[in-house]
Amino acid sequence: MERLFEFVVNHYILVSIFVALLLALFLLESRRGGKKVSAQEAVNLINRDEAVVVDIRERKEFNEGRITGSIHIPLSAIKERAGELKKHQDKTVIVVDKMGQHAAMAVKQLNAEGYPNVVRLNGGIGDWKASSLPLVKK
Repeated sequence: MERLFEFVVNHYILVSIFVALLLALFLLESRRGGKKVSAQEAVNLINRDEAVVVDIRERKEFNEGRITGSIHIPLSAIKERAGELKKHQDKTVIVVDKMGQHAAMAVKQLNAEGYPNVVRLNGGIGDWKASSLPLVKK
């Protein structure tokens, strides 16, 4: 620990640059895919504001369990099928994927298509299951 402090003092410019780059990376990643909502916040949005859930997982994963009332549009087809959400344009759209890794791309594409209120479920369906929230199976 003493050596770390000594390194920081002796190389304060390098450490400052490292911290600045780390902060820039954090800010970039947090803004990249839009706002994140927890599973409980998503439930509140669905119940109070009648938010629309768009599930971007593949068909097999979607059939294994989905959020009630969710619309299935795979990530690979989100740009072509974005028009299916036109009737929900004034509502909040919650994008859901398996673990929360690919939802940012879908949010970005939906924003580009003119949907202003798009958020992503933090942790995806994995977080939804971990919160003991129900899933519907076909």
